[in-house]
Amino acid sequence: MNIEQLRADTPAVAQLIHFNNAGAALMPTPVIDTVTRHLQLEARLGGYEAAAQCSAELENVYGAIARLINAQPDEIAVIENATRAWDMAFYSLPLQAGDVVLTSTTEYAGNYIPYLQLKQQRGIEIRVIANDEHGQVSLPALKTMLEDERVALIALPVIATNGGPVQPVEQIGALARAAGVLFLLDACQGVGQMPIDVQKIGCHMLAATSRKYLRGPRGMGFLYVERSLCQNLEPVFLDLHAASLQTSDTFEIRADARRFENWECNVAAKLGLGAAVQYALAQGVDPMWLRIQQLAAYLRQRLADIPGVTPRDVGSLTSGIVTFTHQGSSAAQVQQWLAAQDKRINVTTSTFRSTLIDMQDRDLLEVNRASLHAYNTEAEIDTMIAALSCLPSA
Repeated sequence: MNIEQLRADTPAVAQLIHFNNAGAALMPTPVIDTVTRHLQLEARLGGYEAAAQCSAELENVYGAIARLINAQPDEIAVIENATRAWDMAFYSLPLQAGDVVLTSTTEYAGNYIPYLQLKQQRGIEIRVIANDEHGQVSLPALKTMLEDERVALIALPVIATNGGPVQPVEQIGALARAAGVLFLLDACQGVGQMPIDVQKIGCHMLAATSRKYLRGPRGMGFLYVERSLCQNLEPVFLDLHAASLQTSDTFEIRADARRFENWECNVAAKLGLGAAVQYALAQGVDPMWLRIQQLAAYLRQRLADIPGVTPRDVGSLTSGIVTFTHQGSSAAQVQQWLAAQDKRINVTTSTFRSTLIDMQDRDLLEVNRASLHAYNTEAEIDTMIAALSCLPSA
């Protein structure tokens, strides 16, 4: 990869070291230019008029996302964030009393809470798939659980917000297909970081965000729904974009995945998402994934050499999300110390409230999270290690 060009496209790297790409990555210049250019167009023409002028460019966003994940454009919905995209898929499923939802120990609280809500409202059952010796979903355990005909859905993240393993999603998808069970994949930390191919994975639905490894603007995400499934799902919310009024007594839901959208959206951010996807495709997701893994391995190696610092990642395949704890300082103190360096170092904290089951299983209350992207460097990692080595104990 042309690392110098990646960094030249990311102006902020001259002022800070950004290791919070799993939160919100730094947008590259082409994305920033796309968003600001459209806002300026809205200021000159008006919002509706500016959107009309960019109608072809807006349509191209669907094709770009489809190419990124190996889907068809009519299987893509662009939604204001990944949480709402995931919700639109999950709450549209006709889950009933006695239906079983399988998830992983690494499930995000924002997804687990809806499971609990439908458990209270409809009487569904939640079961957590056991881990194997590497800390990722046990495929033999999943296969056994799928023998229960009441299992209606597998839903889990490809990579957890608190790091952990890259789940074996292709094998999970194959087991789901063989059992005739739907598979909803949370790919928020995967899209833009690693190759995501919905055909190889075999998931029926996938939700992802713009702001993380894809390097797009905040407040934007997308949903993939397999064409054969899409027309069998009625969205929980409808408007005049998702459906059309036929008579005073009838309406018709549109046939494609845009039935999960609504009419109003942040047009500038939608165009920015498209620009981010185009940028990722141009750079190549495969080489970015390789570089991210190399940088993360180097950081884990360096962290293990600091007395009192413990790397906390598990899994036979790990990602660019690197988590650790410091024996003498809280996660917040570590974050504040790194942010106070002459060249600010951005990391964040992840607490048990975001991934409750996994953190409880590993007896952790919190971890620091340093999430690397391809535009980061080994020299930046060395700077962080030097700062951590000088961290005064609480």
